Formats: sequence, C-alpha cells, structure tokens
Amino acid sequence: MTRSSRNLVVYAALAGNLLVAVTKFVASAITGSAGMFSEAVHSVVDTGNEALLLYGIHRAARPASPRFPFGQARELYFWSFVVAILIFGVGSGLAFYEGAASLAEPRQLEDPLVSYVVLGLAACFEAASWTIAYREFRRSHAGRGFWRAIERSKDPRLFLVLLEDSAALVGLAIAFAGVLADDLTGDARADAIASLAIGAVLAAVAAVLARECKGLLVGESADPEIVAGVRRIAAADPRIVRVNDALTMQLGPEDILLNLSVDFVDDATAGEVEACIGAMDRRIRAEHGTIRHIFIEAESVGRVGASSSDQLGR
Repeated sequence: MTRSSRNLVVYAALAGNLLVAVTKFVASAITGSAGMFSEAVHSVVDTGNEALLLYGIHRAARPASPRFPFGQARELYFWSFVVAILIFGVGSGLAFYEGAASLAEPRQLEDPLVSYVVLGLAACFEAASWTIAYREFRRSHAGRGFWRAIERSKDPRLFLVLLEDSAALVGLAIAFAGVLADDLTGDARADAIASLAIGAVLAAVAAVLARECKGLLVGESADPEIVAGVRRIAAADPRIVRVNDALTMQLGPEDILLNLSVDFVDDATAGEVEACIGAMDRRIRAEHGTIRHIFIEAESVGRVGASSSDQLGR
C-alpha cells in the first residue's frame, strides 16, 4: 500500500465529515433534536481531527536534522493521540452535556422528517468514507482479525479513521432510534437518552484510540514478523553463532530503528566481521524496507566491535 493511498483515506474522511456536519447542524436547528446536535458536534470534531491528522502527516514527512537525527515521523503519533483526547473531551463531553441538559428539560421535536432525511444522507456519506478506510485497512492487514489488526497496526491513518467512521455510523443509528422513539411515543426523553448513548460510544472509541496511540508514541517494537525475519537473516550466516538481541522501535508507519547484537565465531577477523555486517545490512534493507536505521553490535571472544548505521535522509 502506498503512502498516497493511505493519505487518501484521511482526505475522504475529511470531506465526508464536513458534509455530514453541515447537514446535521441544519437539521438540529430545524428540529431542536439533542441527539442530532450531539451528532453535529461529533462530525465537527471528526472534521477537525482529520485536519490535525493531515497536519501530523505533513510534519512527520520532514527530513532528519541535527536536532531530530532520526527524523520527525513520530509527529503523526503525537497528533493521533491529540485526536483521541479531542474525541473524548470535546465530542463525548458535549454529547453528555447536551443529553443531560435535554433530559432535565425535554424538548419535543418539531419536524422529525427532517431528521430522518438528514440521518439518511449522513449515513451515506459516512458509509462511503468507512468503505474506503476499511478496504485499505484490510488490504494492509490481510489474514488478521479486526481487533488483532488494530493492535498490530503501526499506522494511525488507517485505524483512527476506521474507528472514527465506525463510531459515526453507530452514533447515527442511535440518533435515528432516538428520533424514532420520540416521534412514535411523544416522549422527548428518548432523544436525550440517545445523546447520552452517543457520548458513551465516543468515550469508548476515544479510550481505544488513546491506548493504541500511546503505545506507538512511547515506543512500540516493530511487528513480530519483522523481528523474526531479521533474526532469521542474522542466524543464516555461518560466521554468526548466536543472535543475542534484535531490539526494534517503531519511529513511524514506514520507519523502524533496529539494534542487533550477534556473536561471531571465535576466530573471526575484523575484516570478516566487517564484511558480514555489510552483507547483513544490505539483506535486511532489501527484505524489510521499513527498517531505515540499523545498528549492529558484533561480538566474539575477542570482543570485536563494529556498527552499521543508516544515513538515509541526512
């Protein structure tokens, strides 16, 4: 999957949420629906989130510098974490507030038909955005279960938009149920309860996003399959008797740092060690293109040391 196709997911979500936000605010103003207002705020928050995510993508692409020798790819993880906080603090908080206020002073819907039309249109916009995000996500994590794929994913551009859109579709269903119950029973509390339920959904999604983004921000290791592949490459060389550590850190979706420690045969010369490290470096880069920074610590009985470091982008 190319970087541009992943960015397309974010642009699609931004356009969809902007259209949805406008239609929901119009419906909320006409009908006075608390659930619709919560959904409108939710869409505004989502639109802002996509804008922040695009800003993070732009910042993460900046090259390495003396101040940031490994680049700034983690900017994407930082802004993704900010998005999770905003979903909880703004989206969920306002939904709870509006629901509680409407529950204290119930307001009868003025024109439920408008709400039905707007919710239908919003569902179409959100479904289109969700479909794009889901296809890209499954293409990137083929063969894995949904939640397992989210836990293993190193790219918040995909799982953040997918979870946001999923929460939006669930929220639309709840808002529709609230409007329908209000319309059929005449009990305005149903709409207020729908707003509270939407707040709960947003809080749950925010908690999942915060958990995943926090791990990436703190410094998760690379995918275990990549680590195992590196160990296989090192162990395949007859001059290496043991692979000690293969420590990795995910700096960005396509940027991994590797620190590899290996033991050489006792009679290995400095020249042989250097040649072996060079060959290992080239093979690791050829098979795992996302490993951008490689440091290899070579040891033998004589404690011969050498290292290889990636200077890409410096």
